[in-house]
Amino acid sequence: MPVSVNSLSQPGPAPSTMTPQGSNRLGKEEFLKLLTTQLANQNPLEPVDNQAFIAQLAQFATVEQQSQMNSTLESLLVAQASTNQTAVANLVGKGVSFKSNQISLGAMGDAAITGRITEDAVKVSAIITDKNGRVVRSIVVNGNQDAGPISLNWDGMDAEGKRLPAGTYSVTLTAEDAKGQSVTAGAHGKGRVSAISFTEGVPQLIVNGVRVRLSDVLEVNEPNSTTTP
Repeated sequence: MPVSVNSLSQPGPAPSTMTPQGSNRLGKEEFLKLLTTQLANQNPLEPVDNQAFIAQLAQFATVEQQSQMNSTLESLLVAQASTNQTAVANLVGKGVSFKSNQISLGAMGDAAITGRITEDAVKVSAIITDKNGRVVRSIVVNGNQDAGPISLNWDGMDAEGKRLPAGTYSVTLTAEDAKGQSVTAGAHGKGRVSAISFTEGVPQLIVNGVRVRLSDVLEVNEPNSTTTP
């Protein structure tokens, strides 16, 4: 049968221009699709080797176990986070001592400066600065101070005897021993926990208007119990 020249000259179907769709994940569903596609398109004359097939099945089982393990870990993390939040919430109303160089001054009254020295000292100094870093008062206490907690009183006045506005100030503690050598000293804060904040992803205590990280808490005290007659 003669072949028409026109039929030979007609172009064939245009090649596909579809963009292949890829994926950057390889979960159990993707792995199973690859495995079934390989089996469906294997050469009947050269089938997949038994050992290779068993190895692929073992890989599939491993992927399945890892997927289940990730799901279990996520559930445990959620449960642990919920437990931690509940435990931290129980600190509301309790007294805490924490690492902090900030002190809160009210509109009236004094402010207590608390801290700790590592060795016995004969001189303890406190330098108080405002929010702009300006030194507003220096307090020096002479006399024997045993190693451990220390407490200084600030009347809220500046160096000229003027009452400073209420707010948060910073304090730096220094100490010296009988030989004039420097002794390690650090300022601590004290107060009652009024609230808990979770806004920054980790729980923080609100004490005297100051945010305190749990890692800075040194001591937790039960509130004083009172008996009503």
